[in-house]
Amino acid sequence: MTISAQQQPATTANDTRTRVRGLLGACAGNLVEWFDYFVYAYTAIYFASAFFPSGDQTSQLLSAAAVFAVGFFMRPLGGWLFGWIADTRGRKVSMIISVFMMSAGSVLVAVLPTYQTIGVAAPLLLVVARLLQGLSVGAEYGTGATYISEVATRGRRAFYGSFQYFTIIAGQLLALLVVVTLQHLLTPDQLKEWGWRVPFFIGGISSIVVVYLRRAMTETASSKEMHRKEAGSLKGLLHHKRAVLLVIAFTGGGSLYFYTFSTYMQKFLVVSAKMAPDTVSFVMTGSLVCFMLFQPLFGLLADKLGVKTHMLLFTGLATVLVVPILFAIQSVESPLTAFFLVVSGLAIASFYTPVAGLVKADMFPPSVRALGVGFPYAVANATFGGTAEYIALWLRSIGVEPYFFFYVAALAGIAFVASILMPDLRKHGYLDGDGAIEENTRLPGSAPRASRSA
Repeated sequence: MTISAQQQPATTANDTRTRVRGLLGACAGNLVEWFDYFVYAYTAIYFASAFFPSGDQTSQLLSAAAVFAVGFFMRPLGGWLFGWIADTRGRKVSMIISVFMMSAGSVLVAVLPTYQTIGVAAPLLLVVARLLQGLSVGAEYGTGATYISEVATRGRRAFYGSFQYFTIIAGQLLALLVVVTLQHLLTPDQLKEWGWRVPFFIGGISSIVVVYLRRAMTETASSKEMHRKEAGSLKGLLHHKRAVLLVIAFTGGGSLYFYTFSTYMQKFLVVSAKMAPDTVSFVMTGSLVCFMLFQPLFGLLADKLGVKTHMLLFTGLATVLVVPILFAIQSVESPLTAFFLVVSGLAIASFYTPVAGLVKADMFPPSVRALGVGFPYAVANATFGGTAEYIALWLRSIGVEPYFFFYVAALAGIAFVASILMPDLRKHGYLDGDGAIEENTRLPGSAPRASRSA
């Protein structure tokens, strides 16, 4: 029996206004969640001593960074838990709960008493707040990517999907803008005493608007799919093991590459290229703005060329060019040259980011789609994206920094092989094709089987 896009509820294709409203709700929540998540990193220098008073500033920042990492490794649990909720209770319910959870974490940090007031309970409660936010971020990507891919129309799915990364970057930039504004309005002492709490309040309050927008979203999961025996179950997901392996391969290469040219790049320019921190901030802000603006443009291109072609372009270019680009950045002297090199790296990433959610969602049926997108992604993202900075700095500390460059190229190469093995989703994807992913994924040592017939 052919599995086609017609299994999706008809409400996703009726009304352009409904689709735009759904996209707005999904992306607004994505922006707020990532704003909240990055605010912690940008304000840690001001509140670290309030929760970790012992030791010097470096040890305090390391303690704050460790708490940040704890949130990162809660993502797999969030991907599993909220994938199950989205597949059995609905995408809309999952996305509303996730934004409430992120808001709760932000408000908790904003009102949290310091170590001086409640002792060791202060850092423990800070950990609890980050656990909530880590769960929320793990939920947001998988469910958001699933919802956007379903609410979009055929031929426009990559364009719609491009706004997921657009708002991830926008959330990061907005968090930076708020902190910079506070730095100009308040003195360093005021920021350290109470000013660092303001961005967390902003994030918490913003969630009220997001909940309103998400309540008006149309549910894209049908009652029939949510009540299937395999809905939201890991056992049901394992029936799609080839798709799971492809998601892990794509996420491993894509996340490592993305974090190399976004979060780690700022430190790389300072410690390896020896550029001044304020100059690096200017370079990275400009680069991320360009990257953000690339998303809808590359999304439109992906709708013309196809997801498989875009994945081949991203993984192929990354495999071949990431090593020379990173070597060039390592020895760069001109800020302008550094800017163009970073933008070139991010331009390659832009073949991937607009289709990152779509390529995963298209490989799973509706009954396990959110789980299939969220859980394998979160595992691979934490394993390869979450460790990118640590591995890069560790290799540098033992004098073999270039090994990291080849590590990034190797993961991109694995993703390139996965892109070759992946079937053409326009023919065999679940959204617009016959759903014959397993039959047409050519794993090493296995012969392709014939597609399911009607």
